[in-house]
Amino acid sequence: MPFKIYVGGLPYPTTETELTDLFVQHGNVDSAKIITDKYTGRSRGFGFVEMPSEEEGKAAIAALNGTQLDGRTLTVNQARPQEARPGGGGRGGFGGRGGRHDR
Repeated sequence: MPFKIYVGGLPYPTTETELTDLFVQHGNVDSAKIITDKYTGRSRGFGFVEMPSEEEGKAAIAALNGTQLDGRTLTVNQARPQEARPGGGGRGGFGGRGGRHDR
């Protein structure tokens, strides 16, 4: 099972290739993904790296957490499972009618 790592504090122009290159110095990299804004497509300043073993992942975390990349301090740690988000969306609890002036 891959070891998933959270990487925060990324400079916004960082590419997934650059993120891979940063981690490959500390072991094999299965994947690297930078999270982008769904509307603008711009980086949100964080991403995830998957390494094939916990040993390699922990070595990368120890080596990279708190280091600088293009003037920004990286936060690197083991990724936590994604929390479930409430579903739905809808209309925010308002009924099917208009505002308070309906008669």
